[in-house]
Amino acid sequence: MEQQSALSNGGPATRHFRNTAYVINESRTCYDAAHAAGLMAVHGRSTSGRAFALGTGLVDGRPQVTDFVRCSYLGLDNHPMIVAGAIEAIQAHRSLHWSCARTRLSFDFLAELEAALSEMFCAHVLAFSTVMLANLGAMPLLASGQLTGGVKPLVVFDRIAHISLAYHKPVIADETQVETIAHNDIDTLERLCSKHPVVAYVCDGVYSMGGNAPVKQLRQLQERYGLFLYIDDAHGISLFGRQGEGFARSQFPRVLGDRTIIAASLAKGFGASGGMLMLGTADHEALFRRYSIPYAFSVAPNLAAVGAALSSCKIHRSAELGERQGRLAERIKVFDRRIASAEQGNSLPIRMISIGSEAKAIAIAKQLLDAGFYTSVTFFPTVAQGRAGIRVCITADHAVRDIERLCDRILETIPDTTRQAVGPP
Repeated sequence: MEQQSALSNGGPATRHFRNTAYVINESRTCYDAAHAAGLMAVHGRSTSGRAFALGTGLVDGRPQVTDFVRCSYLGLDNHPMIVAGAIEAIQAHRSLHWSCARTRLSFDFLAELEAALSEMFCAHVLAFSTVMLANLGAMPLLASGQLTGGVKPLVVFDRIAHISLAYHKPVIADETQVETIAHNDIDTLERLCSKHPVVAYVCDGVYSMGGNAPVKQLRQLQERYGLFLYIDDAHGISLFGRQGEGFARSQFPRVLGDRTIIAASLAKGFGASGGMLMLGTADHEALFRRYSIPYAFSVAPNLAAVGAALSSCKIHRSAELGERQGRLAERIKVFDRRIASAEQGNSLPIRMISIGSEAKAIAIAKQLLDAGFYTSVTFFPTVAQGRAGIRVCITADHAVRDIERLCDRILETIPDTTRQAVGPP
């Protein structure tokens, strides 16, 4: 929630983008209830596929739970090649990380990784320890005008852009004007483009609570007005494209250009760890390598993460990637034939089951966990108050029978909010 207050000298109103105390006060009861129900801060150990042993201590005797929370949509996080790559990288360097800025000294394996990712995604790719750090490093540079010909842009956020993007609004507002518009509101965005010399739009490619950005329409605005696009495709990478270019990158031409940046995860569909930025020009790459604060002053991705990502690159360049993309698509259809949702019929792996009441959503998630299915209960501030729900992440590694069993349990538990979907058997 943005707040406005007039300056004491009678100048223009100043916007405040922080509301930490309000968020804590409004959400504390729900967090307490979810923790008390055993739905948050859950510990476990992977066993096979999407199953894990719930709890800590000796594995024998722990309850086995099927996980629909992790975002490893292609099921690569447990892949033996990726695990082996992490171990081999540590053994090669006899270290986990080097304690110095990467502007001074960095791993040779990290250079190999960035070169491989750049070739795969036809962009100038920089790797970071997390997507949050990648976004943190990009936002001040975007606001400064250094990416838009020296002209500071009006920076427009989609209202439900991920918190790893929206968190940086105060930093951007210290440099330039910030606006927030309704979700996927192309008409308002075009109006702003027509009124301002330079506009930058910040959004997700695939949204963590379901749905996606209208990339085709955004590209049309880019062509018409020179709109700068900053798209965080953390949940879309690897799921589409011959080499896993992702939801967003696969909809742009081979040359990304100087008006687009795509952030993405190396930890979700990619199956390793870390984040990356796909930049369109060598000039932008040089700028980020010198002036992106997390790049210059935060630790580089550790060797286990780098080794795992290098192994994932090999999988992305093999026929196995397409096989896993196909298996994921089949499993999404299995869910959609049984459960109706707002996302039904799209090709994305996130499904939201709307509940409404926070207390009811927590109780339902607890029932599902007791039945052996761990799902994400979502409530404010992740979603609006009174719009709590259950998030289900479908992966290529889920057994079809496990998806069917989850659907049966959902239909038994919340028949008033789901219905039998119409479709082929």
